[in-house]
Amino acid sequence: MNFIIETSARHLHVTQETLEILFGAGAQLEFKKALSQPGQFATNQKVEVVGPKSSLKMSILGPVRPENQVEVSFTDARTLGITAPVRESADVAGSAPCKLIGPCGEVDLKEGVIVAKRHIHMTPEDAEAFGVSNGQIVNVEVEQETGRKIIFGDTVVRVSKKYALAMHIDTDEANAAACSCGEITGRIVK
Repeated sequence: MNFIIETSARHLHVTQETLEILFGAGAQLEFKKALSQPGQFATNQKVEVVGPKSSLKMSILGPVRPENQVEVSFTDARTLGITAPVRESADVAGSAPCKLIGPCGEVDLKEGVIVAKRHIHMTPEDAEAFGVSNGQIVNVEVEQETGRKIIFGDTVVRVSKKYALAMHIDTDEANAAACSCGEITGRIVK
């Protein structure tokens, strides 16, 4: 049984407080397009993420969250001069710091920069069909038409009624799988 693997490029999630500092009092996220996960969306707003070596422009994804989180690849982290840990989403305690610069203000984050751990979103029905459970670590095999076969180990299964079936990898991982654009598929291997 195969599922879609999507590339999750560098982006950030912000709190309402941070959004208003960066974009002004009363600012709201401006919907650009829906993402594959229900209720998640890309916005028109971008900010500059600044590290010790350089900076990168990044898009904000919505909706607002209870904590700020900046998701980068290892290549992005090196470009910024940041040592970002591999973490699951929302696990930002003790992660790397950075500065966010928007059109109306700046925010110094003491933590929040992570390299997102690759993961598969599943509904409970999907998990039952695949024979896996929430939090389980699996291996995922990808074979491209280019003939470049790869197995992503240490992939966490995330199960919720709010999810849609899809695996997320960062741009470095997508490059390793020779996925230059579009969607690829994978399957869990034992």
